[in-house]
Amino acid sequence: MFRFGVQKRGWDDPDEIAEFARHIEALGYDELYSADHIGSVDPFTPLVPAALATERLCVGPLVLNNEFHQPALLARWAATVDRMTKGRLVLGLGTGYAEDEHRAIGLELRPPGPRVTRFGESLAVLRSLLDDDKADLDGVHHQVQLESLGVRPVQEHVPFLIGGFGRRVVGLAGRYGDIFQFTGLTDLPGGGMSAGGFAIEQVIERGHWLSEAAGTRDADIERSALVQVVEIGDHVTSDADLAERFEIDESWVADTPFALVGSVQQVVDKIERIRELTGISHYVIRQPDDFAPVMHALRRPDAPGA
Repeated sequence: MFRFGVQKRGWDDPDEIAEFARHIEALGYDELYSADHIGSVDPFTPLVPAALATERLCVGPLVLNNEFHQPALLARWAATVDRMTKGRLVLGLGTGYAEDEHRAIGLELRPPGPRVTRFGESLAVLRSLLDDDKADLDGVHHQVQLESLGVRPVQEHVPFLIGGFGRRVVGLAGRYGDIFQFTGLTDLPGGGMSAGGFAIEQVIERGHWLSEAAGTRDADIERSALVQVVEIGDHVTSDADLAERFEIDESWVADTPFALVGSVQQVVDKIERIRELTGISHYVIRQPDDFAPVMHALRRPDAPGA
């Protein structure tokens, strides 16, 4: 079975948020996601009007920049939002990467190694507090001894969506994640990102890393892709132009899960082919109306895996 979410841009107006949330729920989407960037609204508060305006739509940040957050305080925030949204939070988590955002608030962007170590410690604290209401960690970056968080989420197990590319982050997803999101984005010197992970071979390799790290949990981890471009129709950007836009090899475009371009049937066929290669059955897109015909086709009763 496929599942689909939407990452919304613009969260300033609660009435517009509620209207948008009702619209995508009516289209059939499962989730609505915010983002966590300096220079925009916080990633949690606008999720509440979205959830309260709908009946089943799950909501969450995609993804939280772990460098901005202390894990015990983040657990309290997440548990509170899960209560306010009646148990519909998906907690999206990542290491963070944007050097300019860190510089703007006077926060050091740690090198990748320490950043991932801190991320692992944060995940351990979050999982303990949200599942068991206590945490005891004496780590390199965090020291947390807490007997009770003081607020319980509605869900017995708040799902973690972990996004990333590097082997250590994939390994952490195998240990702590409920959803692992392939992003296709790789770190650049100075804290930027590139499309260096768009090739299907790289996605398959990271799927193997995930299975190895997850062990007996492997079948319980949903594979996801954050799509960077959606164009549905007869007149769409060519593979050559997409390759130039993302500065990647043109041969990567046909099978990458991060660019869904073509007719409805072409994109349906591509998504089904990618599932066979990688197990990806969860997609997050940013153009819900354009993508809706593809979603509906994949969910037909006679569709493979529907």
